[in-house]
Amino acid sequence: MQLEIIGNIESVKNSTNHLLIKTPEATARIWVYSDSVIRVNVSKAFDETDPSFAVIQSPAGQLDYSETTDEIVITTSLLKLRINKSPLRLNFYTADDKELSKDDERFGINWQGERVINYRKLYADEKFIGLGEKTGNLDKRGSSFTNWNTDAALHDTKSDPLYKTFPFFIGIHSGLTYGLFFDNTHKSYFDFGATTDEQMSWFDADGGDMNYYFFGSQSVAKIIEDYTWLTGRMEMPPLWSLGYQQCRWSYMSAAEVLDIAQRFCKEKIPADVMYCDIDYMHGFKIFTWNKETFPNPKAFIAKLKAMNFRLVIIVDPGIKIEDGYKQYDEGVDKDYFAKYPNGENYTADVWPGRCHFPDFFRDDVREWWGAAFTALTEPGVEGFWNDMNEPAAWGQNMPWLVKFGDKFMPEVRNAYGMQMARATYEGTRKILGDKRPFILTRAAYAGTQRYSAVWTGDNSAYDEHMLMGQRMVSSLGITGMSFVGVDIGGFTGDPTPELMARWNSLGVFTPMFRNHAMQGTIMREPWQWGKKNMAIIKKDIELRYRLLPYIYSGFYQSHKTGIPLSRTLAIDHTHDENVYDVKYHNQFLFGDSVLVAPVESTQLTAEVYLPSGNWYRLSSGEKYAGGQVYNVDTPLTDLPVFIKAGAIIPMQNIVQSTNEKGDGILELNVWYGSEVCSFVYYEDDGTSYDYENGDYNKREITFNPAKRTVTFSEAEGSFKSKFSHIQLLLHGFEDLPGTKRKVEKRYQHKNINSLFKIDF
Repeated sequence: MQLEIIGNIESVKNSTNHLLIKTPEATARIWVYSDSVIRVNVSKAFDETDPSFAVIQSPAGQLDYSETTDEIVITTSLLKLRINKSPLRLNFYTADDKELSKDDERFGINWQGERVINYRKLYADEKFIGLGEKTGNLDKRGSSFTNWNTDAALHDTKSDPLYKTFPFFIGIHSGLTYGLFFDNTHKSYFDFGATTDEQMSWFDADGGDMNYYFFGSQSVAKIIEDYTWLTGRMEMPPLWSLGYQQCRWSYMSAAEVLDIAQRFCKEKIPADVMYCDIDYMHGFKIFTWNKETFPNPKAFIAKLKAMNFRLVIIVDPGIKIEDGYKQYDEGVDKDYFAKYPNGENYTADVWPGRCHFPDFFRDDVREWWGAAFTALTEPGVEGFWNDMNEPAAWGQNMPWLVKFGDKFMPEVRNAYGMQMARATYEGTRKILGDKRPFILTRAAYAGTQRYSAVWTGDNSAYDEHMLMGQRMVSSLGITGMSFVGVDIGGFTGDPTPELMARWNSLGVFTPMFRNHAMQGTIMREPWQWGKKNMAIIKKDIELRYRLLPYIYSGFYQSHKTGIPLSRTLAIDHTHDENVYDVKYHNQFLFGDSVLVAPVESTQLTAEVYLPSGNWYRLSSGEKYAGGQVYNVDTPLTDLPVFIKAGAIIPMQNIVQSTNEKGDGILELNVWYGSEVCSFVYYEDDGTSYDYENGDYNKREITFNPAKRTVTFSEAEGSFKSKFSHIQLLLHGFEDLPGTKRKVEKRYQHKNINSLFKIDF
């Protein structure tokens, strides 16, 4: 195989909104998307339609550049791209000429056959975070990864690849930050100095263009904001999907699902969601119900809703080959399935047996798929769980000659799950009208946050998987996926009671809080672990429901800025070396102000690193100075959770379901800090899209220690808050002279939406 290294620039042309650069080997195109985002495409056969599954923005317009004998310089207010002419090398700098990232001087961009590769300079102190669902450390330096969406059953803490592809990372060095998104859906590879004797990093794909977006903002948070501006942000989720979710492969009948729901009510354990895995179907055929075990879906779901439960059901892409089966007959008649080059429909075995697979890359197929959900929505289903969509077939990889439209499988496999989730979202949103659907997908590509939540697939019931799962949640957050979950307790294997209790306590601070396990494992419901452990699990689930005003406001932040709810400490404390230490890299912030330190189930004490600032332990109120390591007690009843000084955290009293109105009291918790702090509180009806038309309640809550006030701004939006009372709780105020350590005051206002101050 011949190595072809890109050579010298032969010509430069300003072509409408991009710079067109030709070499003997290829053509490079450069676009400015914003002051902090520059796109580079180097191609031998550029597709002028320029499709992207991920990107929803367009270039900003005319770009500003200068040219000398040796180089071309493209300049924005935040970035400089210096393009060396002989040979072509692409080197990025800040506007004030600090070096961010540059091509390796020797190799730059090159080809080996169809494989396109970019070798880049590796800096002595450079760290790498991102890539979404990947095993390994928070800092990916010294590791290599493959993106090839895979049904990774029984994966371990070193497995790669897994289910999803997010080819976006952030580099950190010399007190600087940059981001890079390689928008190429072929099988791709990232090597962060693992195989080059620390000389360079590199990324590549088996085919397609060297097509990437470079982000130059000087904070991790701003880079994430820019990346999600480019690829889209999540909608507000249905509030019920943020409650506790109970799932199993499988609850075998409607009667069993109802019994489980009734037991939650009897034990007064808050919950919102029950799931049906594949056994609710007739012969595992999508859009059908098993008439023996789920004989009356509408009455079944009505009974669930009467107990304030929603139902989420699984849908797989494989359509069973069976004459008389509606989806099969329609798909064959309208030619909707993936094919071999000779026109035969591709066939493989999955749960129903021999199946065909919809071509979700076609608009008409997605519309057909979405319309089929009436079989599920008509009885009352509002949540849809997309599984097996890597796509998975027994035997794993589809032959490379399978075609989706005009593209072969290797070109688009990594985007198949995303397009299935898109079809599910678009169809159910249309059918449900003003009701928000909940969509969950196992396979994904960059931009999936526009359509769906994700979970980390088939994990296992041991401590290392629990800790790795949290790193994955934080890493997925970097790539725009805020609504993320893991299978609490582990999908495979049997957790100990201690692991179940510990994992459930961590689930409180996981954006999607779902308990799920496979057939053959012990039952996982909270009451299966004895009265002592059930009490621990119940207490923690109750905390989740108390925190929902804070959590929902955090999702509003994700909706508006892309900043994830569960976030690695590297976002807020980027240049603190301790946050990358493997002893502390599992720690994360939940929202702006809650720091969580995951701990193994067998550990009753643990080392915790608290970054700069002051912190209070949530359970005890004990104060800690930041920038230090502490050895803290970690009984199963008390996961180490710390609150940032100055934090404002709205909570509510316990409800059994998000569908309950509650007692109307918004409990406002303020932890003492010496600086003025604020929190953006957000509320809407939690179910409709009316918030898109201004029917929401948003206000800024400000704590001013010098003035001894908590101020509520006037509410923005037309939605009337469900809270009629505000109860103020002050924590750690012994540092403020004349104030007790903990103060409680309750206020009632006839117009809770007006501007007002609380003095203390």
